[in-house]
Amino acid sequence: MIIVKVGGGAGINLEGVASDLEELETPAAVVLGGNAERDRIAERMGTPKKVLTSVSGYTSVYSDEAAIAAIMMSYAGLRASRFVELCQCRGVNAISLSGLDGRAVQGERNRGIRVREGGKTLLKRDYSGKPRRANGSLFRVLLEAGYTPVLTIPIADERGFAINSENDDIVNVLQDELRAERIVQLIEAPGFLDDPEDPSSLVARLTPADERARTGAALRPGGLPQA
Repeated sequence: MIIVKVGGGAGINLEGVASDLEELETPAAVVLGGNAERDRIAERMGTPKKVLTSVSGYTSVYSDEAAIAAIMMSYAGLRASRFVELCQCRGVNAISLSGLDGRAVQGERNRGIRVREGGKTLLKRDYSGKPRRANGSLFRVLLEAGYTPVLTIPIADERGFAINSENDDIVNVLQDELRAERIVQLIEAPGFLDDPEDPSSLVARLTPADERARTGAALRPGGLPQA
């Protein structure tokens, strides 16, 4: 089987993704993004996305209750349902579930983000966290029955509350359980670039060691981000 991670940008060709799934001869699980839809819904709710920058320079979306509501409406609601509709129209028996459903993805809530505000260091807690494990038995039941699972955030924290999380991390815990032969990432960017400002600097192939080395360099203080 394969895992397909679909980005959440407004320009993602969901029709094309659904058509490609139709052509597959192997089972697939989809991890579906929806950030553009979330931002649109959050604006209409009057609660636009908030971004925090930690004292270490790391930026993240502040996931308060309003943000979780927007995630539920966009990712687990409109985005997932529209994508499942596209799949069903092509004969792909897709079924959507968030990480909450059957605790498809179990996570651990973050302890907080240290930020500087008004000359003080504050600890901001929100509804976000890291995925720790996927419910492999649930996904295997669906896949063996001929369904194509379409997974979105939110995921469940230790007590079952909805939390935001990163889809790259969700793909990792899903892979730990399912051991897919291949992971396909579909995003709006041209791919992994040596120079984020130069689309022609595409890196055509990376070994796992290359990926770890480049990621480590990007995360070190002063390191150049790789996109």
